[in-house]
Amino acid sequence: MPKNTQVMLMKDLSVELGSNKVLNEVNLSMCAGERLAIVGPSGAGKSTILRLLAGLVLPSKGSLKISGIEQNYLRLDQNDPPDVRLVFQNPALLASLTVRENVGFLLEKQKVSEEIINTKVINCLQKVGLYDVAEKFPNQLSGGMQKRVSFARALISDSKKGKDSIPILLYDEPTAGLDPIACTRIEDLIIKTTDAAQGCSIVVSHVSSTIERTANRVILLYDGKFKWDGSIDQFKQSENSYVKQFRTGNLQGPMQPEDL
Repeated sequence: MPKNTQVMLMKDLSVELGSNKVLNEVNLSMCAGERLAIVGPSGAGKSTILRLLAGLVLPSKGSLKISGIEQNYLRLDQNDPPDVRLVFQNPALLASLTVRENVGFLLEKQKVSEEIINTKVINCLQKVGLYDVAEKFPNQLSGGMQKRVSFARALISDSKKGKDSIPILLYDEPTAGLDPIACTRIEDLIIKTTDAAQGCSIVVSHVSSTIERTANRVILLYDGKFKWDGSIDQFKQSENSYVKQFRTGNLQGPMQPEDL
């Protein structure tokens, strides 16, 4: 798939919750192969973007297209929702199901043969460095292994999608609360999983190492607007007042606590 293939487009998009404009006429496009980090202070609306793409909320105004298709309905109301895969901060595994059943859950619902499911599940588990765990239950695994199972689940492709479908992987605070070594492992896994899925990814994070190691592009969101957009190298060197304040954690700057 060409790298310049557009996967997602927001045009003059707004999300309003009561009188609060969480997103205010924002414009954003993503292409195949991009790894985007969305940063900004807590409460800025970063997770709202993930919910939009996951089909859990709809724009109040403006347009959202995924793979060229206008998103006018919530995911549960769509007959053929786009290939968007959300990796939660918590692994969110079903305790009563084995690892194989958790990872292959989507295919089970689509009545795919057990042989195909087993092959796909083992392949996905191996891609995240897990072996001989398919028949274990989540409570038999360490927290780190459960996290990797959730990444393997994100690798399972929808059997109804064509070969030209480009998945969007969404990672919501994937390294929050982890020690630096665990962060590195998860960051490597984000890159590996996104590449293995042959898609693009969006990471929402406050962790500097996660932003710098998993993204090739960064957007800063504040007050309902995208205040800055650039490459990761530009982000690390930018003198933009918003970027500099976020990067350094300085209390002085355009983002003030009373606004948050």
